Amino acid sequence: MNSSEKDKFSKKDFLNPYIIAEIGVNHDCDINLAKLMIDQAAEAGASCAKFQAYKAETLASRNSPYYWDIKKETTKSQFQLFSKFDRFSINEFEELACYCKEKEIDFMVTAFDEIIADSINKLVQVHKVASADITNLNLLKKIGSFKKPVLFSCGASSLEEIKKARNILISSGASKAIPLHCVLNYPTPQENAEISFLLKLKSEFGSDIGYSDHTIPTNDHRAQILSILLGAKVLEKHFTYDKTKEGNDHYHAYDKNDLEAFVQKLFELRILFGKSSKSTTNTKNQEKAIKNARRSLYYKSNLKAGVIIKNSDLIAKRPGTGLSPMLVGEFIGKILRRNVQEDTLVSNEDF
Repeated sequence: MNSSEKDKFSKKDFLNPYIIAEIGVNHDCDINLAKLMIDQAAEAGASCAKFQAYKAETLASRNSPYYWDIKKETTKSQFQLFSKFDRFSINEFEELACYCKEKEIDFMVTAFDEIIADSINKLVQVHKVASADITNLNLLKKIGSFKKPVLFSCGASSLEEIKKARNILISSGASKAIPLHCVLNYPTPQENAEISFLLKLKSEFGSDIGYSDHTIPTNDHRAQILSILLGAKVLEKHFTYDKTKEGNDHYHAYDKNDLEAFVQKLFELRILFGKSSKSTTNTKNQEKAIKNARRSLYYKSNLKAGVIIKNSDLIAKRPGTGLSPMLVGEFIGKILRRNVQEDTLVSNEDF
């Protein structure tokens, strides 16, 4: 892996995060639909198209209860739900990885067990660990052993669990382990988002942090933008081709129009933010204002040669085409060597 792959997150500019379109299993195990969603994610401006890879029998017991909003997803068994979407094999993921490369968008997969992680490792430059696996020791060790960057979501986790998971990933070989703030409510109500937790992650782990969002999309993209303002360099958002589709992760996802609007909003904010250094603003586009809105030293009245200049003889007026009022002290006490007129510029030649 080259250094640019290792640094693709830390080198992101402010208000320009690494955006993950989390397709997950919203493709309904239809390869053509998955490709359509890659097209839409790339066209909308995502950095990455991410999928999920699991087998129901290794992910959940047959009596595992639900933890989502059953008004939106009516399946009450995790095993039954996951059984609907676990039909992609390594062949499909290889095809999707190639398709992402063709569309110039990164390909990523969340693997939910060690065998799957092994099989998809050759296809990805960065691994992703789901919130629910932050205590899955063997999976963390396996993914860390690939010596690649790892993003890991921190939903429903204590700070100590986040620290421990990160240490396991790093000690197992991960070149970087970036925590993503997340709330395991599907969807996440605004009052539960707790985006301020990003500040805690930043104080504990440095600037490489992110946010995996489950809130219902809003027209002003408030949750996503706030997360970026608080330091998220990675923004993961579920992605769908149809927000009205029932079930699974469609109801709290972005669609292409949402993602395009979000990317455009970030572009507009970057324009407003500008590229100034810490010491000054950009004055090139203010040259006319500097010339005409600033002031110069003028004489306040008609004065004859031989007059000793007092402060009350001078006045600062616009435009700023003459001597700066900052120099007024240099003329106090000097003797005029020629007559001058009221409302004329002070000149060094007058003395």
